[in-house]
Amino acid sequence: MFCSCMLDLANEFGLPTYVFFTSNAGFLGFMLHLQTLRDRHNLDITEYKDSDSELDIPSFTIPVPAKVFPSRLLDKEREPDVFISILGRLREAKGIMVNTFAELESHAIKSLSDSDDIPPIYPVGPILNINRDKRDDDVALIWLDNQPKYSVVFLCFGSMGSFDADQVLEIAHALERSGHRFLWSLRWPQPKGKMGFPSEYSDLNEVLPEGFIERTVGMGKVIGWAPQEAVLSHPALGGLVSHCGWNSTLESVWCGVPMAAWPLYAEQQMNAFKMLKDLGMAVKIKMDYRKDFMTTETIVVTAEVIENGIRKLMDSGGEGASGEIRNKVEEMKKKSRMAVAEGGSSYLSLGRFIEDMMGNIL
Repeated sequence: MFCSCMLDLANEFGLPTYVFFTSNAGFLGFMLHLQTLRDRHNLDITEYKDSDSELDIPSFTIPVPAKVFPSRLLDKEREPDVFISILGRLREAKGIMVNTFAELESHAIKSLSDSDDIPPIYPVGPILNINRDKRDDDVALIWLDNQPKYSVVFLCFGSMGSFDADQVLEIAHALERSGHRFLWSLRWPQPKGKMGFPSEYSDLNEVLPEGFIERTVGMGKVIGWAPQEAVLSHPALGGLVSHCGWNSTLESVWCGVPMAAWPLYAEQQMNAFKMLKDLGMAVKIKMDYRKDFMTTETIVVTAEVIENGIRKLMDSGGEGASGEIRNKVEEMKKKSRMAVAEGGSSYLSLGRFIEDMMGNIL
């Protein structure tokens, strides 16, 4: 979706161009709407930085607060206009495939489809590779085999997600005080200002509170890299504390695992807003938290806030609002699987895409 310059190359050869948009339909609508506001109404999106304002976005059912806009759009030095222009060029494609499904984002898909200047939208998801990393000898899965059903909260923050030492201590205190069983994927962050993948700790005791591993040996396990898809599919899983990357969000829906939102970078704050407020399918740790490789300072989320979020997440089997969340996720799990099955919404959408592509080639 960032390779819109390839449109020029395709046009040179007279080839129809299609785009695969790896995030959700709501965010696609957000970016295209920003381009419209900029080009037709001279909107300077950076004016929303540190603002409590909200923006009406056609692809969302409720106004979107500026606090969840991607950091890239709010920083003049990072050239937000270039970013908006790159994604705005997707209008020139013959069609846009989106990694979502109609039942999850019916409002967003309709708003995009009803627009006169947006090409046909093809929701073809969820496109996932479940169990790609599953190994029978994996220590995390072996540990989960000995835990009761729905009893474990899983903390995992994606391929680039990590925290500084002060934040790790707060998470550890929250887990210990919550009393819930946990599986925690913990990795060493890259130095500030550098972009890259976190590394494994050689000794977890150097970052965890003194005696933490010994005190929690019967209730939790701290690991490095985690086979996320396999873990989410395990019957012991009761909830996921997540960075809200769109792949992870779709995986949690596919597996029917309720999610607590703790976004870090990119469009993850908007994904968290979608799941929390737009769809009502998650609970909150901190929705406007930001930590990317350009961040010089980050707020430390306290153990009290984290513990509160974990309790709400893991109590989602009971009555009330949290029970509704688990029910919604379980219902959407069924719909996600029906969508990609023969005759499902994404199956049929993929068929329409193929027909359209063949029509444009012939």
